[in-house]
Amino acid sequence: MKVLFIGGTGLISSACSQLAVDRGIDLFILNRGRSRKYDVPAGAHLLVGDVHADRAAVAEMLNDHHFDAVVDWIAFTPADIEADIALFTGRTRQFIFISSASVYQKPPNHYLITEDTPLANPHWAYSQNKIACEERLMREYRERGFPITIIRPSLTYGPSQIPIVMGSWQHPWTIVERMKQGRPVIVPGDGTSLWPLTWNGDFARGLVGLLGREQAIGHAFHITSDEVLNWNQIYIELAHALGVEPKLVHIPSDLIAAFDPDSYGSLIGDKIYSVVFDNSKIKRFVPDFVATVPWTAGVRKALAWFEADPARQSIDAPANRLWDNILTAYERAWPAKQ
Repeated sequence: MKVLFIGGTGLISSACSQLAVDRGIDLFILNRGRSRKYDVPAGAHLLVGDVHADRAAVAEMLNDHHFDAVVDWIAFTPADIEADIALFTGRTRQFIFISSASVYQKPPNHYLITEDTPLANPHWAYSQNKIACEERLMREYRERGFPITIIRPSLTYGPSQIPIVMGSWQHPWTIVERMKQGRPVIVPGDGTSLWPLTWNGDFARGLVGLLGREQAIGHAFHITSDEVLNWNQIYIELAHALGVEPKLVHIPSDLIAAFDPDSYGSLIGDKIYSVVFDNSKIKRFVPDFVATVPWTAGVRKALAWFEADPARQSIDAPANRLWDNILTAYERAWPAKQ
């Protein structure tokens, strides 16, 4: 099977790339060739090009290729999708769009999320763009048979990420350092919202299992762990993996977003709600899909990756200052202790 990944060396896609090669897939990876954390796996073919900046050059590069499946890991807007439709119509038997589980109805009207849950997120432009992408692709499928499969990952992590809701995505060690120093860390709300954290290698089994699967055309799937924890448990397990007791401070999400407007979409449009995903659909289509890495193991794998190289332990100083400002403002809201 001949497959093209657009991207293919990111946090989630790198695990899928490695598994695809391990399973004997003839994998081509198209990206700018600038990834530092994740390399193209041995056995894959690297095509260097910028699919967003120079579509004409990419089209010429792919002129003699036809693929059993194409996965675009870096499409975020309807404009990206229009370009994909133009580029891959007649060039692939399956086109997989990586959407997001944040597209589901917010706030949810039912605790259990299935692929039939309505798509509606009025709080986050990122999710709204993903919904628009899905709608455009499904229209192309219905009207002209474009062979679309939609994947909706939830919060997926791997060795280089520690997925704490009030952490630094670019500098994950920041929250670790705060805990090790005994400094307070912020938990949105009361910390009881339910969330699954999915190891990237587990996600890969679901995604790779759908490659080239004709029965998946026209369908959408989320692929997540079946383990569901609340944010308090997630934070506490991280602390225990470090051998410390955490100083958790529960702060309303509205207050956090008032100080940090950039967090509004991710918080108010996503992580303040409890989400439990029904994975029965992906299991029907990919019978060998099972998530085997619980948070207790995954967090330790991630910590080991960071501890193996001090250069990975970068600190987000602006984030630390922001969190301290939020904590100070929250403390002022309480009457002085007598």
